[in-house]
Amino acid sequence: MIRAQDAGLRASARRVGAMALRYLYLLRSSGPRVLELFYWPTVQLVLWGFITRFFVQHSDWLSQASGVLLAAVLLWDVLFRGQLGVSLAFFEEMYSRNLGQLFTTPLRPYELILALLFISFVRTLLGVGVAAVLAIPLFGFSIFDLGGALVGFFANLLVMGWAIGLAVAALVLRYGLGAESLAWVAIFAIAPVSGIYYPVSVLPGWLQPVAWVLPASHVFEGMRAIMFEHRLHVDDLLAAVGLNGLYLALGVAVFLRAFRHARRQGTLLNTGE
Repeated sequence: MIRAQDAGLRASARRVGAMALRYLYLLRSSGPRVLELFYWPTVQLVLWGFITRFFVQHSDWLSQASGVLLAAVLLWDVLFRGQLGVSLAFFEEMYSRNLGQLFTTPLRPYELILALLFISFVRTLLGVGVAAVLAIPLFGFSIFDLGGALVGFFANLLVMGWAIGLAVAALVLRYGLGAESLAWVAIFAIAPVSGIYYPVSVLPGWLQPVAWVLPASHVFEGMRAIMFEHRLHVDDLLAAVGLNGLYLALGVAVFLRAFRHARRQGTLLNTGE
């Protein structure tokens, strides 16, 4: 009886070891999975490190503009939801192995892109809209006090999210669902240098040029200018528009290129979980 139990335990241990080895092999063979191991702690460290530095140097900052952090959170969520609205809707087609079937119809790639952008707009408007309304009775803050500039901020962050979402979808189309974690990695990679909760001037000098090539940085600087100075920096808004035009065009081009590659390789029918 004891020997039988020992044999059963050894067999169970071998099975556990075999499964653990399988997961180690999967981890080793996937660059994105390895990247995730140290990526998230690093991003959190950098982001909150800059926030802490700014608050230490500007302890009276929050008292000057009530609700500035809430405004930053809500506007950041526009970018976040805009990107996920594109990439996750595309992933759902891949999960269900429906991508190939879609393109046996007269559907064209650019028509799929337009549909993805539309559903991203709807999801973002609903999600952020509800949160913005709830902030009024819960915290006595209304982001709608930003006035007409809010439309420009919303549009620019949404379009930037679209560009990132299309690029992520292209990478997944090209390299498979093993790269789907890039949907989360890509958007949070730019968070520390987007000036969401602190001005771009807080960043090290060598990192500030990187921030200024991101439309989000111009949007958040413009948001703080309205809340602190009560005026709109038109140059920031125009810079965001110009950069977004470039990035959206690049996102569309990358997606179409990845689609053509997948069609030539015959992988559209083989995508899935």
